Amino acid sequence: MTRLVVAITGATGSVFGIRLLEVLRGYREVETHLVMSRPGKRTIVEETEWTVADVEALADHRYDNNDIGAAIASGSFRTAGMIIAPCSVKTAAAVAACHSENLIARAADVTLKEGRPLIMLVRETPLHVGHLKVMLALAEMGAVVLPPMPAFYNRPKELDDIVNHTVARVLDRLNLPQTLVAEWKGTHRRVPTGPLGG
Repeated sequence: MTRLVVAITGATGSVFGIRLLEVLRGYREVETHLVMSRPGKRTIVEETEWTVADVEALADHRYDNNDIGAAIASGSFRTAGMIIAPCSVKTAAAVAACHSENLIARAADVTLKEGRPLIMLVRETPLHVGHLKVMLALAEMGAVVLPPMPAFYNRPKELDDIVNHTVARVLDRLNLPQTLVAEWKGTHRRVPTGPLGG
């Protein structure tokens, strides 16, 4: 069984964490361990039609963010990595500073110290120098900084297409097979039409 830790913080974009949990339920070999911050729970209610209880029900195991004695707070609890989706700048800064005052920051620190993948969907714009320094520090520490940037080369038709694209990139980094987004096969030259194009 592959264990994955998923954290949802108070940054806008809670739909990314929710969609990730929905997709991970389809992997029989994946066991999800969810922890949400208090602002994260509030943002879910503000931004989506989901209740906190319904989001928690998507995970196999749930933890209180104040429970620093939880299983995921120890490196001896083996996981295949952790995803913070979305990741607030406050959480990013705490992880970059090794300031483990809550379970999310502690679990992320453990993930890094054990050399496991830590994927952080940092969500903020515009970015000032302090934000950029935090993200640079995280990258230097081994985290994957993966801001949820929309892509348009795949011609998204609705919001779900944009969300799925980011979730697919997360799954790719975890080496989990996914069918949310087709593999890029390169550009195809368009043949002009009309009087000069034939």
